Amino acid sequence: MKPELVIIGGGLAGSEAAWQAAVRGVRVLLYEMRPGRMTEAHKTGDLAELVCSNSLKSAEIVNAHGLLKEELRMLGSLIIRIADKTRVPAGSALAVDRHEFSRRVTEAIASHPNIKIIREEVIEPTFEVPVIVATGPLTSERLIAGLQRIIQEDLIYFYDAISPIISGSSINEEIAFRASRYDKGGADYINCPMGKEEYEHFYNMLIAADKATWREFEDIPYFEGCMPVEAMAERGRDTLVYGPLKPVGLKDPRSGEPPYAVVQLRQEDGFGQAYNMVGFQTRLKWPEQKRVFRMIPGLEHAEFLRYGSLHRNTFINSPLLLDNSLRLKREGNIYMAGQIIGVEGYAESVAMGLLAGLSATGHLRGEEFIPPPDTTGVGGLLNYVTTGSLSGFQPMNINWGLFSPLPLKAKDKGAYREKLAERAMKDIEKWKRQLKVS
Repeated sequence: MKPELVIIGGGLAGSEAAWQAAVRGVRVLLYEMRPGRMTEAHKTGDLAELVCSNSLKSAEIVNAHGLLKEELRMLGSLIIRIADKTRVPAGSALAVDRHEFSRRVTEAIASHPNIKIIREEVIEPTFEVPVIVATGPLTSERLIAGLQRIIQEDLIYFYDAISPIISGSSINEEIAFRASRYDKGGADYINCPMGKEEYEHFYNMLIAADKATWREFEDIPYFEGCMPVEAMAERGRDTLVYGPLKPVGLKDPRSGEPPYAVVQLRQEDGFGQAYNMVGFQTRLKWPEQKRVFRMIPGLEHAEFLRYGSLHRNTFINSPLLLDNSLRLKREGNIYMAGQIIGVEGYAESVAMGLLAGLSATGHLRGEEFIPPPDTTGVGGLLNYVTTGSLSGFQPMNINWGLFSPLPLKAKDKGAYREKLAERAMKDIEKWKRQLKVS
């Protein structure tokens, strides 16, 4: 197959970009270095492997995360379609069976007649045809060096962390109970309740626990949305109680009262055999994770299927380097997409991959790319990464602050966000009709 478009990276953004181009008749060569060369976080060679949480966050359209996913559905996203098909119980969130999800994405991409997958590492992102670099936050050092030669800028780093996964059969459900906050979505989470004394003992042990050391940890910041649990705890004794361990919307069935703190476990697979410790990203050493986390009521005999860990994320100063079609200003034949351009989160990466795929397809047809309006989630993200602050640029999740405001604000926050969502979905439909590549 003679390719018309090369995509480097088979993660969420790269897979989505490949699909969007291929279904529009573009012949795509997709490079993915795994499994021949692995990263410090990936475990398989599957495309679109989820290395952190299995949750794509809220599914409600009055939540910015949920609205973004609805926009992606409207735009024909492969990733969101498969996420919907592989959904597991998670209250009002969209969580997936991570193994089935990545298996189905791999199958869809590999079976498309316009896509050929090459299992090799690319170290120079230069080809005769347009290229989309979607290598994500775990871009290899050799490709980073190749990118730096082209963009003539240093790439930026921060650290984020992964939560442990434990065996469902090892959870003591005589203590832990099933429920979602405020009964939203049914009894989809397993909740481990703590009294005040239990929490304070756990907190003291967590603060004192032995952490993995790496000389670079102190020089590169964490991403605020994925802080290690022990780093959050160091900010104050009650930080966790107002954060991932907040007890609001839950009652301990043994007492009928809200507990002092709650550790929530979210289902990882379709059979309920594995559970993610929500908000427990960590850099504790593995023996310490077992010792300290088994102090949580209900997890006294927890079997760890995966320990938490910390890894480095890489991104570029996108407002300086990219135009609003996601092309490098210095090199008009190279597009960038996904977390490497400074969006944080699964759906956010998918959105940028989708836009890059549409943009490159339009370019191949000699058509100017029309950016989506900033009244939408996809448009707001694109606007942030291409026109944001040149100094101090940091990765961003989707949030209501990225949407242009309504002319008149409603007094009720929920009603106002409903109006934002209604406008966004109408404007996505209008934008789809404007796009000649649709």
